[in-house]
Amino acid sequence: MENLPISNSQYKDRKYWDERYLHEETYEWFGAFSRFEHLLKEEIQTDETILVLGCGNSSLSYEMFMSGYRSITNIDFSAICIEKMASKYATCSGMEWKVMDAKALQFEDESFDVVLEKGTLDAMMVDEKDPWNVSQETTETINQVLKEVSRILRKGGRFISITFAQPHFRKQLYAKRVYKWSIKHQTYGNDFHYYFYTMTKGENLSSDDQELENKCSQRTEPQATVYLQFTENEDYLNNIEY
Repeated sequence: MENLPISNSQYKDRKYWDERYLHEETYEWFGAFSRFEHLLKEEIQTDETILVLGCGNSSLSYEMFMSGYRSITNIDFSAICIEKMASKYATCSGMEWKVMDAKALQFEDESFDVVLEKGTLDAMMVDEKDPWNVSQETTETINQVLKEVSRILRKGGRFISITFAQPHFRKQLYAKRVYKWSIKHQTYGNDFHYYFYTMTKGENLSSDDQELENKCSQRTEPQATVYLQFTENEDYLNNIEY
């Protein structure tokens, strides 16, 4: 695939994405909208306000718009991406496109009902070799994003995260009382399962998730080598350098 980076670390590089978006019209991480549409419809009402983090050139927002969702704000750190997407979907009234860093969201507190990300957090974790022991730098980056997400969510609002990261890896990042949300997950896909996490603000972590947070704060896990299978055309986490 001609748009693959030379090294996985480039997935965190704005210049890489700017160049890619100049030439690539669309790309769907973790499957097309139709594969998880039923899960979105369970969690999101059509009249709710939605923020899509790291929208990229995915057609997700357009597909949601065509399914009746009208208040959708899309952000990405690539100005080229946002310019192209805003032009492409200019006729979709109610859709907004903004250049923004997910670690510093320029929105008022409690301003969205739903925040949605599909693969954005995964791209921030491409340097990780061991999913059991996420580096301090990456943990802090993810924490910055999640604190911002929690801040802009209204009480009862949901943060939806779509990824191929299994619960025993991803929940160690999501299960923190400081975010003031509960966590549940569902799966979709046939031969390979993707994970659909829903965090609901204003609800408490389950006792199991509270215990997980306590364990993670003092974890001394032995180093483990874990290979994450990924069956799309692009498999950046399965090709992490080591």
